[in-house]
Amino acid sequence: MKTILVIEDELQTRNIFLKCLEFEGFRACGACNGGEGIELARTCQPDLIVCDILMPDIDGYAVLATLRRSLNTVAIPFIFLTAKVTMADLRRGMELGADDYLTKPCTVEQFLSAIATRLQRYEALVTLHEGSRTHTGGQPAPSSQSSPMDSIFPPCPQLARVFHFIEAHYHKPLNLNDVAREAGYSPAYLTNLVQKQTGRTVKQWIIARRMTQARTLLKTTTQSIRRVAELSGYPDAGYFTRQFRQFHGVSPLTWRQQSVH
Repeated sequence: MKTILVIEDELQTRNIFLKCLEFEGFRACGACNGGEGIELARTCQPDLIVCDILMPDIDGYAVLATLRRSLNTVAIPFIFLTAKVTMADLRRGMELGADDYLTKPCTVEQFLSAIATRLQRYEALVTLHEGSRTHTGGQPAPSSQSSPMDSIFPPCPQLARVFHFIEAHYHKPLNLNDVAREAGYSPAYLTNLVQKQTGRTVKQWIIARRMTQARTLLKTTTQSIRRVAELSGYPDAGYFTRQFRQFHGVSPLTWRQQSVH
Protein backbone atom coordinates (compact mmCIF):
# COMPACT_ATOMS: atom_id res chain seq x y z
CA MET A 1 0.00 0.00 0.00
CA LYS A 2 1.41 3.37 -1.05
CA THR A 3 1.57 6.17 1.50
CA ILE A 4 0.72 9.72 0.43
CA LEU A 5 1.44 12.74 2.65
CA VAL A 6 -0.74 15.82 2.13
CA ILE A 7 0.59 19.06 3.65
CA GLU A 8 -2.25 21.60 3.46
CA ASP A 9 -3.29 24.26 5.99
CA GLU A 10 -6.89 24.50 4.71
CA LEU A 11 -8.78 21.92 6.77
CA GLN A 12 -11.60 21.29 4.28
CA THR A 13 -9.24 20.87 1.32
CA ARG A 14 -6.95 18.60 3.30
CA ASN A 15 -9.80 16.38 4.47
CA ILE A 16 -11.22 16.03 0.96
CA PHE A 17 -7.85 14.92 -0.37
CA LEU A 18 -7.24 12.50 2.50
CA LYS A 19 -10.66 10.88 2.13
CA CYS A 20 -10.36 10.40 -1.62
CA LEU A 21 -6.90 8.89 -1.18
CA GLU A 22 -8.18 6.42 1.39
CA PHE A 23 -11.10 5.56 -0.89
CA GLU A 24 -8.63 4.78 -3.67
CA GLY A 25 -6.65 2.42 -1.44
CA PHE A 26 -3.79 4.65 -0.37
CA ARG A 27 -2.54 5.12 3.17
CA ALA A 28 -3.12 8.86 3.67
CA CYS A 29 -1.32 11.14 6.13
CA GLY A 30 -2.22 14.78 6.67
CA ALA A 31 -0.30 17.74 8.06
CA CYS A 32 -1.79 21.16 8.78
CA ASN A 33 1.45 23.13 8.42
CA GLY A 34 4.97 22.92 7.05
CA GLY A 35 6.68 22.01 10.29
CA GLU A 36 4.33 19.10 10.95
CA GLY A 37 4.69 18.01 7.34
CA ILE A 38 8.48 17.82 7.62
CA GLU A 39 8.22 15.67 10.74
CA LEU A 40 5.67 13.34 9.16
CA ALA A 41 7.81 13.00 6.05
CA ARG A 42 10.69 11.86 8.23
CA THR A 43 8.68 9.43 10.35
CA CYS A 44 6.14 8.06 7.86
CA GLN A 45 8.49 7.88 4.84
CA PRO A 46 5.67 8.49 2.32
CA ASP A 47 5.90 7.34 -1.28
CA LEU A 48 4.80 10.81 -2.47
CA ILE A 49 4.14 14.24 -0.96
CA VAL A 50 1.56 16.81 -2.03
CA CYS A 51 2.30 20.17 -0.43
CA ASP A 52 0.66 23.59 -0.52
CA ILE A 53 3.03 26.48 -1.18
CA LEU A 54 1.41 29.26 0.84
CA MET A 55 1.28 28.27 4.51
CA PRO A 56 1.58 30.45 7.63
CA ASP A 57 4.62 29.02 9.38
CA ILE A 58 6.90 27.30 6.86
CA ASP A 59 5.97 27.64 3.20
CA GLY A 60 6.11 24.82 0.68
CA TYR A 61 9.44 25.92 -0.76
CA ALA A 62 11.08 25.69 2.66
CA VAL A 63 9.49 22.28 3.22
CA LEU A 64 10.88 20.97 -0.06
CA ALA A 65 14.32 22.50 0.51
CA THR A 66 14.48 20.86 3.96
CA LEU A 67 13.44 17.44 2.68
CA ARG A 68 15.87 17.55 -0.25
CA ARG A 69 18.76 18.03 2.19
CA SER A 70 18.10 14.72 3.97
CA LEU A 71 19.16 11.34 2.57
CA ASN A 72 15.99 9.76 3.97
CA THR A 73 13.63 12.11 2.11
CA VAL A 74 15.63 13.45 -0.86
CA ALA A 75 14.12 11.08 -3.44
CA ILE A 76 10.45 11.27 -2.43
CA PRO A 77 8.34 12.53 -5.38
CA PHE A 78 7.00 15.98 -4.50
CA ILE A 79 4.00 17.80 -6.00
CA PHE A 80 3.32 21.44 -5.22
CA LEU A 81 -0.25 22.60 -4.69
CA THR A 82 -0.84 26.27 -5.39
CA ALA A 83 -3.52 28.75 -6.41
CA LYS A 84 -1.29 30.41 -9.01
CA VAL A 85 1.78 29.32 -10.95
CA THR A 86 4.06 31.89 -12.61
CA MET A 87 7.23 31.18 -14.55
CA ALA A 88 9.19 32.37 -11.51
CA ASP A 89 7.31 29.83 -9.37
CA LEU A 90 8.13 27.06 -11.83
CA ARG A 91 11.82 27.92 -11.89
CA ARG A 92 12.08 28.17 -8.12
CA GLY A 93 10.29 24.87 -7.56
CA MET A 94 12.31 23.16 -10.26
CA GLU A 95 15.59 24.38 -8.79
CA LEU A 96 14.57 22.92 -5.43
CA GLY A 97 13.63 19.58 -7.01
CA ALA A 98 9.82 19.65 -7.34
CA ASP A 99 8.36 16.99 -9.60
CA ASP A 100 5.09 18.67 -10.60
CA TYR A 101 2.51 21.38 -9.84
CA LEU A 102 -1.22 21.17 -9.22
CA THR A 103 -3.19 24.37 -9.50
CA LYS A 104 -6.03 25.01 -7.05
CA PRO A 105 -8.88 24.56 -7.34
CA CYS A 106 -8.39 21.14 -8.88
CA THR A 107 -10.80 18.26 -9.18
CA VAL A 108 -10.39 14.99 -7.31
CA GLU A 109 -9.75 13.33 -10.68
CA GLN A 110 -6.91 15.74 -11.46
CA PHE A 111 -5.46 15.26 -7.99
CA LEU A 112 -5.48 11.46 -8.23
CA SER A 113 -4.25 11.48 -11.82
CA ALA A 114 -1.23 13.63 -10.92
CA ILE A 115 -0.35 11.29 -8.07
CA ALA A 116 -0.74 8.15 -10.17
CA THR A 117 1.38 9.63 -12.96
CA ARG A 118 4.20 10.67 -10.66
CA LEU A 119 4.25 7.30 -8.90
CA GLN A 120 4.38 5.51 -12.25
CA ARG A 121 7.19 7.74 -13.49
CA TYR A 122 9.18 7.24 -10.29
CA GLU A 123 8.82 3.47 -10.46
CA ALA A 124 9.80 3.51 -14.14
CA LEU A 125 12.96 5.46 -13.33
CA VAL A 126 13.85 3.07 -10.53
CA THR A 127 13.36 0.09 -12.84
CA LEU A 128 15.39 1.76 -15.59
CA HIS A 129 18.22 2.55 -13.17
CA GLU A 130 18.30 -0.97 -11.72
CA GLY A 131 18.20 -2.49 -15.18
CA SER A 132 21.32 -0.58 -16.19
CA ARG A 133 23.36 -2.03 -13.32
CA THR A 134 24.96 -5.46 -13.06
CA HIS A 135 23.83 -7.79 -10.31
CA THR A 136 27.28 -7.92 -8.75
CA GLY A 137 29.47 -4.90 -9.23
CA GLY A 138 26.81 -2.23 -9.48
CA GLN A 139 28.41 -0.83 -12.61
CA PRO A 140 26.56 -0.13 -15.86
CA ALA A 141 25.94 -3.31 -17.79
CA PRO A 142 28.32 -3.71 -20.72
CA SER A 143 27.01 -3.35 -24.23
CA SER A 144 28.39 -4.78 -27.43
CA GLN A 145 27.68 -1.54 -29.25
CA SER A 146 26.39 1.89 -28.39
CA SER A 147 23.03 3.05 -29.69
CA PRO A 148 22.26 6.55 -31.04
CA MET A 149 20.46 7.25 -27.79
CA ASP A 150 23.63 6.51 -25.81
CA SER A 151 25.59 9.14 -27.72
CA ILE A 152 22.92 11.81 -28.22
CA PHE A 153 21.01 12.12 -24.96
CA PRO A 154 22.77 12.98 -21.68
CA PRO A 155 22.59 10.58 -18.69
CA CYS A 156 19.89 12.46 -16.78
CA PRO A 157 17.65 10.14 -14.67
CA GLN A 158 14.99 12.82 -14.22
CA LEU A 159 14.61 13.05 -18.01
CA ALA A 160 15.09 9.38 -18.89
CA ARG A 161 11.40 8.94 -19.68
CA VAL A 162 11.48 12.02 -21.93
CA PHE A 163 14.50 10.83 -23.91
CA HIS A 164 13.19 7.28 -24.27
CA PHE A 165 9.91 8.64 -25.63
CA ILE A 166 11.71 10.87 -28.14
CA GLU A 167 13.89 7.91 -29.18
CA ALA A 168 10.81 5.76 -29.80
CA HIS A 169 8.79 8.40 -31.68
CA TYR A 170 11.18 10.88 -33.37
CA HIS A 171 10.33 9.43 -36.82
CA LYS A 172 6.63 10.28 -36.31
CA PRO A 173 4.81 13.62 -35.87
CA LEU A 174 5.99 14.73 -32.41
CA ASN A 175 5.78 17.95 -30.41
CA LEU A 176 6.23 19.32 -26.90
CA ASN A 177 2.68 18.48 -25.81
CA ASP A 178 3.13 14.83 -26.81
CA VAL A 179 6.35 14.52 -24.80
CA ALA A 180 4.93 16.39 -21.78
CA ARG A 181 1.85 14.16 -21.73
CA GLU A 182 3.99 11.03 -21.75
CA ALA A 183 6.33 12.36 -19.05
CA GLY A 184 3.44 13.47 -16.85
CA TYR A 185 4.47 17.13 -16.75
CA SER A 186 2.80 20.29 -17.95
CA PRO A 187 4.44 21.63 -21.16
CA ALA A 188 5.64 24.77 -19.33
CA TYR A 189 7.18 22.80 -16.49
CA LEU A 190 8.85 20.31 -18.85
CA THR A 191 10.25 23.15 -20.96
CA ASN A 192 11.93 24.73 -17.94
CA LEU A 193 13.10 21.37 -16.58
CA VAL A 194 14.75 20.27 -19.83
CA GLN A 195 16.28 23.72 -20.40
CA LYS A 196 17.76 23.77 -16.91
CA GLN A 197 19.07 20.20 -17.00
CA THR A 198 20.46 20.17 -20.55
CA GLY A 199 20.64 23.72 -21.89
CA ARG A 200 18.37 22.72 -24.79
CA THR A 201 14.64 22.65 -25.43
CA VAL A 202 12.50 19.58 -26.09
CA LYS A 203 12.15 20.65 -29.71
CA GLN A 204 15.92 20.92 -30.08
CA TRP A 205 16.36 17.38 -28.75
CA ILE A 206 13.76 16.08 -31.21
CA ILE A 207 15.56 17.82 -34.06
CA ALA A 208 18.95 16.53 -32.89
CA ARG A 209 17.67 12.95 -32.91
CA ARG A 210 16.13 13.37 -36.34
CA MET A 211 19.32 14.88 -37.71
CA THR A 212 21.34 11.94 -36.38
CA GLN A 213 19.05 9.54 -38.19
CA ALA A 214 19.25 11.62 -41.35
CA ARG A 215 23.06 11.64 -41.31
CA THR A 216 23.15 7.87 -40.80
CA LEU A 217 20.83 7.26 -43.75
CA LEU A 218 22.63 9.73 -46.00
CA LYS A 219 26.00 8.13 -45.28
CA THR A 220 25.07 4.44 -45.27
CA THR A 221 22.27 4.18 -47.84
CA THR A 222 21.40 5.41 -51.33
CA GLN A 223 17.86 6.40 -50.33
CA SER A 224 16.53 9.54 -52.00
CA ILE A 225 16.49 12.79 -50.01
CA ARG A 226 12.71 12.59 -49.87
CA ARG A 227 12.86 9.07 -48.42
CA VAL A 228 15.56 10.05 -45.93
CA ALA A 229 13.34 12.93 -44.83
CA GLU A 230 10.37 10.61 -44.31
CA LEU A 231 12.38 8.05 -42.34
CA SER A 232 13.79 10.82 -40.15
CA GLY A 233 10.40 12.24 -39.21
CA TYR A 234 9.89 14.86 -41.93
CA PRO A 235 6.92 14.31 -44.26
CA ASP A 236 7.89 17.55 -46.04
CA ALA A 237 11.23 17.09 -47.83
CA GLY A 238 11.56 20.82 -48.43
CA TYR A 239 11.25 21.61 -44.73
CA PHE A 240 13.71 18.80 -43.96
CA THR A 241 16.25 20.28 -46.37
CA ARG A 242 15.90 23.76 -44.87
CA GLN A 243 16.28 22.46 -41.31
CA PHE A 244 19.22 20.24 -42.26
CA ARG A 245 20.95 23.24 -43.83
CA GLN A 246 20.35 25.31 -40.70
CA PHE A 247 21.72 22.50 -38.55
CA HIS A 248 24.77 21.56 -40.67
CA GLY A 249 25.42 24.56 -42.90
CA VAL A 250 25.02 22.54 -46.10
CA SER A 251 22.21 20.73 -47.90
CA PRO A 252 21.60 17.00 -47.31
CA LEU A 253 22.88 16.19 -50.81
CA THR A 254 26.08 18.17 -50.29
CA TRP A 255 26.63 16.60 -46.87
CA ARG A 256 26.24 13.13 -48.40
CA GLN A 257 28.74 13.90 -51.16
CA GLN A 258 31.28 15.27 -48.69
CA SER A 259 30.86 12.33 -46.29
CA VAL A 260 31.00 9.53 -48.82
CA HIS A 261 34.01 10.79 -50.77
